[in-house]
Amino acid sequence: MTEKLLVLLLGSNLGNRSGNLHQACLLIGESIGPIKSVSSIYETAPWGYDSKNGFLNQCITIRSDMDPGRILERIHLIEAKLGRQGRSLEYIDRLIDIDILFYGDMVLSRPDLQIPHSKIQDRRFSLVPLAEILPDFVHPIFRKKISTLLSECMDKLKVKRIETD
Repeated sequence: MTEKLLVLLLGSNLGNRSGNLHQACLLIGESIGPIKSVSSIYETAPWGYDSKNGFLNQCITIRSDMDPGRILERIHLIEAKLGRQGRSLEYIDRLIDIDILFYGDMVLSRPDLQIPHSKIQDRRFSLVPLAEILPDFVHPIFRKKISTLLSECMDKLKVKRIETD
């Protein structure tokens, strides 16, 4: 498999949220590949459910030639190592969540994995950090730049960049 740009979205709304994102980045760098770019960290309200715990979200990119199924396995191991317990089909608070947004121009649909992520275009918490680091990346299904998808997004949840040390 040739090397592709892997784009991940990290999220945390429990515990030391920024620490969880940092630890996830370290473990991703060790087990999936060196991180090439990192967005700012954004604070967002939970999407799709009610919770008093706001999320911190961040997008990262990696160059990889790993099979997408293997990447997903490693992501699940990282999430478990950071304290995530199981996976739920409903939206719940979590210490860490790592989603594969894109893997080059790959389009993949399996019961356990969809690439590109099926809800990118509906979620400002994905699009805002993504547009910061890859505004001209073209969604392989919609054939639109990330910046265009963000301008067309109907999601009204506030996404606020936070200052970090």
